Amino acid sequence: MKFVAILVGGILINNFILARFLGLCPFFGVSRQVETATGMSMAVIFVMTLASFITWLVQNLVLVPLHLEYLQTAAFILVIAALVQFVETVLRKTTPNLYTALGIYLPLITTNCAVLGVALLSVQQHYGLVEAVFNGLAGGMGWSLAILLFAGIRERLALADIPPAMRGWPIAFISASLMAIAFFGFQGLFKDLFLR
Repeated sequence: MKFVAILVGGILINNFILARFLGLCPFFGVSRQVETATGMSMAVIFVMTLASFITWLVQNLVLVPLHLEYLQTAAFILVIAALVQFVETVLRKTTPNLYTALGIYLPLITTNCAVLGVALLSVQQHYGLVEAVFNGLAGGMGWSLAILLFAGIRERLALADIPPAMRGWPIAFISASLMAIAFFGFQGLFKDLFLR
């Protein structure tokens, strides 16, 4: 039941973009087309899941035994940077079109605070290894759900008759705000599902 709570929490209730407001730079930058958002989603899911695994190992096998917890943020950022470099190299070799479409936003996964946030939250929640990895997967899935929904909305808005003053960023911010409000409707879901 705990894994279901982590999954539902990461995807709907505590969504990194729409509830915690983490990872907004690539969210707004890469969400103009569903195809580009899908590629970024896959990269973020991979990096979040693997980063959760490796940062848990670093925290519990290196930092805590050596009493170096104060290096946690720096160590986690190094792990995430290495993973993003790996993803970037793989995408450049396998799908150069997607690599070009993602542009500057792919290396920005390194500084995506949602990726660092999932690792830090796993430590703060005292998750075990499997729970931490599951939390990373759920966080990545939630991030992906939000950006894919938003990309679909932005594709539709590109065809809509919007007043000139609202085109571009203004309507994007309003749409993201309405999505966040809609996702707040899931806040009571946890109580209904798990506190019976």
